[in-house]
Amino acid sequence: MKDFPSCFGENGVQVAEAASSSETTITTTTTTTTRIAQNLVTCVYQCKMRDSSYVIITLTWTKNLMGQSLSVEINDSNNQCLCKLDIKPWLFSKRRGFRNLEVGSKLIDIHWDLTYAKFSSSPEPVTGFYFAIAMNRELILILGDMEKEVHKKIDASSLAPNAVFVSKRAHLFGKKAYSTQAQFCGKGQIHDILIECDMMGMNDDSYLLIRIDGNPVMQVKCLRWKFRGNYTILVDGLPVEVYWDVHSWLFEKLTGNAVFLFKTCLSAEKMWANEDQSWSSKDGRSQALGFSLVLCVWKNE
Repeated sequence: MKDFPSCFGENGVQVAEAASSSETTITTTTTTTTRIAQNLVTCVYQCKMRDSSYVIITLTWTKNLMGQSLSVEINDSNNQCLCKLDIKPWLFSKRRGFRNLEVGSKLIDIHWDLTYAKFSSSPEPVTGFYFAIAMNRELILILGDMEKEVHKKIDASSLAPNAVFVSKRAHLFGKKAYSTQAQFCGKGQIHDILIECDMMGMNDDSYLLIRIDGNPVMQVKCLRWKFRGNYTILVDGLPVEVYWDVHSWLFEKLTGNAVFLFKTCLSAEKMWANEDQSWSSKDGRSQALGFSLVLCVWKNE
């Protein structure tokens, strides 16, 4: 538990200057996320290219008084930033758009359409949308349930991107129950996660209960003495390590936040075997991918 993350801190997201666009120049913006900005979800994807190289794409979906916004960051395999850009809330008034970026020898095309997008309590769209990225006419990422529309918009030589959902971080607010969704393996099933926590006056009746798709998979009693810990559950036949830290709730008058981490321990070979693919690093050594879900949970009193 020594290295357990403390969620996002006071400055969760900062968007720096973006690469120049062939259509227009994207200006520099900075977004500061505080505890009040509860509607924020960050998703990280690792996308394989045809030449066996890969890029890391980080998407941060935010909802505030100005409306929906999306921050996009693309890094190469050496963790060098290729570009950062903000799709500002006012751009979402049209709910669809595209950007053509030129970064060195790379041409990056980004298309999105949220005209009919449906949202749950999260700023991340659920259905009725698409978001896609192509690099040098190779489609590397597609999100949403409108894949046919993407193929009409992007003239890409590759129509089947190889992308792994690496991690998701989100803020959750509630009183005793907190829900979200996660996809623990590649393009596997999307699961509903429900965390129930009752302090019960800080006596020995306090408990923590986690359900996956409505089924209880983990229960911790006497939280006053077990406010931090870890436990292994099975999801889709895969071991998922669950870490929890509710110390702030118990000993800081409920003003702090609890942190939960769900992490799979899956090698790249097994990850891509589930996708009917094979993927190893340039030097032939396996890359530990897996999936991690970090939840920063706040109590509404």
